Formats: sequence, C-alpha cells, structure tokens
Amino acid sequence: MALEGKARAKFLVDAERCIECNACVTACKNENEVPWGINRRRVVTIGDGKPGERSISVACMHCSDAPCMAVCPVDVFYQTEDGIVLHSKDLCIGCGYCFYACPFGAPQFPQAGNFGSRGKMDKCTFCAGGPEEDNSTAEFTKYGRNRIAEGKLPICAEMCSTKALLAGDGSEVADIYRQRVVSRGFGSGAWGWGTAYGKKVLKPAMSFGVPRAPQNSWRQRTLLLDSFGVLA
Repeated sequence: MALEGKARAKFLVDAERCIECNACVTACKNENEVPWGINRRRVVTIGDGKPGERSISVACMHCSDAPCMAVCPVDVFYQTEDGIVLHSKDLCIGCGYCFYACPFGAPQFPQAGNFGSRGKMDKCTFCAGGPEEDNSTAEFTKYGRNRIAEGKLPICAEMCSTKALLAGDGSEVADIYRQRVVSRGFGSGAWGWGTAYGKKVLKPAMSFGVPRAPQNSWRQRTLLLDSFGVLA
C-alpha cells in the first residue's frame, strides 16, 4: 500500500518532547519479534544529567539518497514508491559495508564476530515488511509485521506517549513540527518559560488518546497522531 499522492515516508523526533521512556524501543521489539541482540530503534541521550539534556529516538531514517544502498555490493536495498528503504535478507552476505556507511547506525547484525560470520543484516523497515507477500508468514518471520499494508503507521510512533516521535507523510510531519516551533517560540518565548515565570496563559491539559483514522488514510493518520495538541 502506498502513501497518498507523492508522499515520502519520514520519521521526525522532537527533542523537546522526548522523555527517554524507551516505549518506542520496546514497542518495536514486541511488534516485530526482533531477535535478541538487535535494536532496530534506540534512544540516545545527549548531555545526560546536565542542564540542556536532550534525548532522541534513532533508527533508520529512510534517506532519500541512502548511503547503504550506494555501498551494498549485492543490491540488498531497495526503495518503495513511498521512499521507504527496505532490504532482502535472502541477498545479504553480511559484509557490513552498510553498517559503516550509515550515519545513524541503523544496520544491525544478530551475532558478534567478524563481518561475514555475523549473520544477515537487520534494520528498521518503517513497519513495511520486505519483498515477500504482504502479511505472509515468511515476511513476518524475516522482517516483522507489515503495518503499512494494514493502513497503519509504524508502531514506535503510535506508542510514543508524548508524540515526540512522528512518522508518516514527510510534508505533513514537517508541518506539525513547524507549528510546534512557532507555538513554543525561542529565547524568552520558548516552551516552558511561561510555566516557570508565569508569562503565558497555560492551556488546559489535553487527552493523550489517539483517535483511529480510516485505515486507508495516511494523511489523516499522520495528523491524528498529534491530536492531543499539535502546538507546544
């Protein structure tokens, strides 16, 4: 199943909202039954315990010009019409070129040791499965659940309690983040300033619930992920 129009699937992490709960990591492992020792997604904290500490959730970013695709000697990687970067484990020789080429450390290997003996590479699939038939047993065994074929977003974004992690149509995701930045401002107008100094009128708390969108509407699904408050 494709995104609507000419959308490109993208992740975006709002560091101002991430609370390092690791719900995205756990949800990914449970939903896709990821093998022990492999983390398709991880939370990285910068400046841990210091003023200005920030956390971000990191996985394959499904690059438009993916370096892993450029260096793979056996053409394991391919892009869907939505821009999702997937791979074929049947072709993988475990050489590790993709591991060194990826700036996000997305490619993972199930075993330790020399490259070539570590097994087949594994990474985030944007919950879009692999080259096998959609939602088949073979696809699930190798790549995990294909939520995209079900009209759903990646489980990591769905389960993010603060909606720090957004996924879906890149233009819609960028627009949500843009509105957040405009709302919370910068400098003395930044988000949190009003709480500390009483300079702003605080909005009442909103529900964390995520309404269900029609299964075939990616545009609506992306926007509804932020339904408890696009702004701030």
